[in-house]
Amino acid sequence: MTRDDASFTSATPRVAVVGAGSWGTAFATHLVSRGIPTVLMARRAEQMDYMRRHRHNPDYLDFLTLPATLEYATYPKADLSPFRLVVIAVPSKAFKQILASLGPRLSPGVGVLSLTKGIEPESRARLSTVIQEVLASIAPAVAVLSGPNQAEEVALGQPTASVIASSDIDYARYLQELISDEVLRAYVNADIAGVELAGAVKNIVALATGMSDGLGYGDNARAALITRGLAEMTRLGRALGAKPQTFAGLAGLGDLVGTCTSHHSRNRLAGDLIARGYSPAVVEEEIGMIAEGLTTAPPILALAAELGIDLPITENVVAVIRQGKDVRSCVHDLMSREPRQEDA
Repeated sequence: MTRDDASFTSATPRVAVVGAGSWGTAFATHLVSRGIPTVLMARRAEQMDYMRRHRHNPDYLDFLTLPATLEYATYPKADLSPFRLVVIAVPSKAFKQILASLGPRLSPGVGVLSLTKGIEPESRARLSTVIQEVLASIAPAVAVLSGPNQAEEVALGQPTASVIASSDIDYARYLQELISDEVLRAYVNADIAGVELAGAVKNIVALATGMSDGLGYGDNARAALITRGLAEMTRLGRALGAKPQTFAGLAGLGDLVGTCTSHHSRNRLAGDLIARGYSPAVVEEEIGMIAEGLTTAPPILALAAELGIDLPITENVVAVIRQGKDVRSCVHDLMSREPRQEDA
């Protein structure tokens, strides 16, 4: 799909943002600030009605006054045929099901941009491949957006940089021009596999750094986990054909540092709460938002096992959230592993 294609021209498209969580709400607000006609689509009618009446999201980003020109709908029933760009901002565990429900209402050749950071739990597939498979009959243009983009800061108009990845670099550049301004600077990357894998694994490492924080450990432990987490991310990515340099960029190191250190990070907070004694089954209820690392860690570990890839941080995170392993025992096991070279 190129900029010269009739579906994607210099004309400003009408955009549907599917998912009215914190990131979907912040991104829809950003699009409106760019003068892009945008409809924010919630799952529940009561949430949509509240946003329309009060210009506030009742569940997320309660400090944010929504733009007067932002429109609202519910995605289970909305007519999606007029939209040339559909942005998907729903949890990874519901991604495939929601996408399948949208498919019959999408126009052929529609552009799809995924904001979700994770993988499909059952198939262990990257979400861009899920889009291509589920929507194969309409041949969508597919891209993903990743990077250190905490929704709260984007909603406040604070500067951030992100990566738009697509196997169609012309389509990525089209989206880059569409969303970039002095608040959100977008770069393009053809390594969609690397960008997606980085976005999935960084949440797992953030769970680990949160657990370290919850135990009262300091900067040394956090820095070590971030660095060795980057090594795990790169190791898995290389085995799946990603480019190593992607993991040194915004989608890799940038998002990893942001998610592992930010007080906005729901994954870091989830790890902190688990280390303080909360059950993994209730931490999302306590946070009030989805912590993608809890969904992503088990399938990432299973994928690594299939490939014969060693991911010790991920392995211990899964042991905590699935088998109830004591967090301090994880620290002991990680610290007492057989000595090796740093690049191993």
